[in-house]
Amino acid sequence: MSGASASGAAASALFARNALLPSGWAQDVLLQWDAGGELIDVTPKALHPAGVELAEYAIPGMVNLHSHSFQRALGGLTEKAGDAAGNVADSFWTWRDLMYRFARNITPEHMEAIAAQLFSECLRHGYTSVCEFHYVQRAPDGAMYANPAETAERVIAGARLAGIGMTMLPVLYSYAGFGSEPLKPEQQRFKTDAQDVLKIIGGLETLRDAQTEVGVAPHSLRAASVSQIKEVLASLPHNRPVHIHIAEQQGEVRQSLEFSGRRPVQYLYDEVQVDSRWCLVHATHLVDGEVQSIARSGAVAGLCPTTEANLGDGLFPLEPFLAHGGRFGIGSDSHISQSAVEELRWLEYGQRLMQQRRNIAVSATQRNVGDFLWQSALQGGAQAAGRAVGALEAGKRADIVVLDDGHPNLYGVAVDEVLGTLVFSGNDNLVKHVLAGGQWVVREQKHAAQQAIAARFKQTLAELREFR
Repeated sequence: MSGASASGAAASALFARNALLPSGWAQDVLLQWDAGGELIDVTPKALHPAGVELAEYAIPGMVNLHSHSFQRALGGLTEKAGDAAGNVADSFWTWRDLMYRFARNITPEHMEAIAAQLFSECLRHGYTSVCEFHYVQRAPDGAMYANPAETAERVIAGARLAGIGMTMLPVLYSYAGFGSEPLKPEQQRFKTDAQDVLKIIGGLETLRDAQTEVGVAPHSLRAASVSQIKEVLASLPHNRPVHIHIAEQQGEVRQSLEFSGRRPVQYLYDEVQVDSRWCLVHATHLVDGEVQSIARSGAVAGLCPTTEANLGDGLFPLEPFLAHGGRFGIGSDSHISQSAVEELRWLEYGQRLMQQRRNIAVSATQRNVGDFLWQSALQGGAQAAGRAVGALEAGKRADIVVLDDGHPNLYGVAVDEVLGTLVFSGNDNLVKHVLAGGQWVVREQKHAAQQAIAARFKQTLAELREFR
């Protein structure tokens, strides 16, 4: 910490020449938070109090609404083509087989180390909250741990070590495919039924606090039956977030049609009441009626452009979704990137390539693409997280990103062009300092525990790669 922010008063306040508020950019904003990490006052057009740290640009920390943290250790290891004869084309499904083999040797201790490394990286790139879609629940032999919530607790421990806010989503994962197809041997670590998931959720109850929420995630309509989903929802407190993978791949759409006569989104909406606590992750392959159903329901579309591109999933129909008032957020999913900027950039670029024109993600009232993307992803991400985040306003968590105003990319930039520059200019990380839950976790682009976390992560990689 700087000398200014080490004093008692200054440790709970920041003065921003320019701050991104829900209504847009405001000038001379005094931000104050309490000892519990909650913003208690946000005052524009204020005077700069003596001893309070000064920032040129302050924006709300981004929400990462979809994470499988253990996959961070897999990054870069699947980028080698398979069958040279071309008998089997590389796809999501061949990648998934490799991921299963990698996951079989991960211990709870490994999960905690990987999670801490990932979350420290996310913080350094402007994420201050993460939703963990957590499905490695069992031991390598398929047995449930004595503490059913063992691995989920390890991921939460990694989040707390890094200092990031967490929404833990234990996964309901019972089947290998539609029609209650039995799990394969390599999927046994993921096996949970409705009662297993409810036990895990119950076991995490004492960990819920202002920085930690617990919801649930039916993995997909392939891996969880409608009756199981209804059973879990009947026992889940009504205000908890619910996430599900859906319509990610064309193969999934075909399987759903063969099994139910309906596409995945239509099937879900016909059978389950989907509302604003839901996050539909990927939802890549939609027809017009499904686009409208998601938008009307108030559910969030959870988009992960770097992972969706890496796996060859396809492109989400963003423009028609926005035209119907749809809400979206972003996630890093398999963590080939930990940058919120890269997710937003490729969300827009994918649409430009598909439409063969520019500046797609805008609205009638917001014509700046960077501002529209950042603000929309904040709102959708906060909704999906089920936490008081995503805005610089009283009552929200004190999650603040201070941009590097000394970087050449931001030199002389008008305030209404700052986010456009952040998202669409260069590859340097423009995040300088990060406050998460009222704690300065990143200073001068370096995480407070970066060296210790990285050392533990490297040891974990060495152990895991012995099994490859």
